[in-house]
Amino acid sequence: MGVLETVTFGLFALTTVGASLGVVLARDVWHSALLLGVALLSVAVHYVMAQAPFVAAMQVLVYVGGVLILITFAVMLTRGNDADSDADGQGVRQ
Repeated sequence: MGVLETVTFGLFALTTVGASLGVVLARDVWHSALLLGVALLSVAVHYVMAQAPFVAAMQVLVYVGGVLILITFAVMLTRGNDADSDADGQGVRQ
């Protein structure tokens, strides 16, 4: 294993761990979903580096393409829109 491969592995390992910690520690669900996408994509890079391109493609298609889009739609559909209710004077903050 060459020096460049080692540095690349270390960079993406730090990216994976950092994004995973961000998923757990982020207070906003939207930011957690975006960080989950970063973590899943960096795992796909690990699969490419391990000479498993099919598994990497399935990682991107199934997890990033499927699960992350499902989470994104769930966040968008369940998030309340406080700006519209406050604009017409009907919204009451407690």
